[in-house]
Amino acid sequence: MTFRTRFAPSPTGPLHLGHAYSAILAHDMARARGGQFLLRIEDIDRSRARPEWEDLIFEDLTWLGLGWDGPVMRQSERLDSYSETLDALWARGLLYPCTCKRRDIAEAASAPQEGAPILGPDGIIYPGTCRAKPHSDGHMIPRPSGALRLDMAQAALANGVYTQRIGTTRVAAFEELGNGEGIPRGLVEFTPDEIDRDIGDVVIARRDMGTSYHLAVVLDDAAQGITDVVRGADLFDATRIHVILQRLLGLPTPRYHHHRLIRDQHGKRLAKRDDARAIRTYREDGLTPGDIRCMVGLPQA
Repeated sequence: MTFRTRFAPSPTGPLHLGHAYSAILAHDMARARGGQFLLRIEDIDRSRARPEWEDLIFEDLTWLGLGWDGPVMRQSERLDSYSETLDALWARGLLYPCTCKRRDIAEAASAPQEGAPILGPDGIIYPGTCRAKPHSDGHMIPRPSGALRLDMAQAALANGVYTQRIGTTRVAAFEELGNGEGIPRGLVEFTPDEIDRDIGDVVIARRDMGTSYHLAVVLDDAAQGITDVVRGADLFDATRIHVILQRLLGLPTPRYHHHRLIRDQHGKRLAKRDDARAIRTYREDGLTPGDIRCMVGLPQA
């Protein structure tokens, strides 16, 4: 099978050194293997996405010498696919509506009997406040248009999610590539108890966009035939959510490569608001693509 990976930025601000590292790494891996490097614009957050930021993404990648294969995919053009999948999950009784606001979740998770809030890939792990609300039986209750959560307990029991057994504990697994820095990886396994403790019921459709990052990225990777996902270590826990969704939806699970993060001099992860490290700024200051590769510790093209 042809190696196929992708770079999937959001047009909500300028690309910075961390984006450059991830894009260059994915691009070079694809080219070294005679594979394909695809570009996807993750623009489901219409309140923040801007055409000028998308144009800058194209400019920065071209300046870096990164060419992509085939047409650019945009999430804003795939809303029908997300909606159809939500209908299918709702009909299976795997989703429930949630009316909690962030403040509600923080207060519930901070209650004296709960102890200190535990953080997961989406922030504070959801305490299950709305879990008792009606789940669909597939016929009588239409899918609501607001926020929906994936019932992880029900998902863990669904056929095909956990594919192996270790003793009496069912586990799910995905293949983790080496991280590009000489550290080998292998099969990563996780159990239902770990999902409940470390992730909880995640939002699968947000009220303001009709889907979520988790659902969209899983469907998009399948639609683009992605065999290898190259992205930051900050998304490692989210990968467990994505594997569960892939098994629920009968989609293939790619190999994953979670690379190190590029940080500032204080050890903080770079953010789009840090314009001083934006690729555009370095371009305007006269640096070369080779300088950027050197700054993030990658070899010259």
